Amino acid sequence: MEFHAVLDPCCGSRMMWFNKHDKRCLYGDKRQEKTVLCDGRTLEVNPDILMDFTQMPFDDNTFYLVVFDPPHLEKAGDKSWLVKKYGKLGQRWQEDLKQGFTECFRVLKPNGTLIFKWNETQIKIKDILSLTPYKPLFGHVTKRHGGTHWFTFMKN
Repeated sequence: MEFHAVLDPCCGSRMMWFNKHDKRCLYGDKRQEKTVLCDGRTLEVNPDILMDFTQMPFDDNTFYLVVFDPPHLEKAGDKSWLVKKYGKLGQRWQEDLKQGFTECFRVLKPNGTLIFKWNETQIKIKDILSLTPYKPLFGHVTKRHGGTHWFTFMKN
């Protein structure tokens, strides 16, 4: 496998990426699907590697940067466009997200950076941040569409 400095373990359709095929990043997701949304647009989830963020198939200390943008919906219909676009948390979401943070920090190199994105529509950010012992260095809240939070962590 070629070297990648960056990992996005739940890339979805890579909406946040300016370059959706940036060779510095390895894009992972547990889904691989192509669907047409209600407005006629095609949504494609096509990761470089099929993987589960709770059990990443990488050695410790592999990546300089990890971008962790897990699903944030707990309640939504399985066939809804929101679930198709963003994914959906399972019933064990607290354990899954806690393990996701653990895995993100495990695969980060020492002094590596974790960018974490969360939308507070259904689950408050305080409930999410309590799932990791790491504390963010800084962040930003975008209130325009329901409170999207961006946090930057550094591995010790």
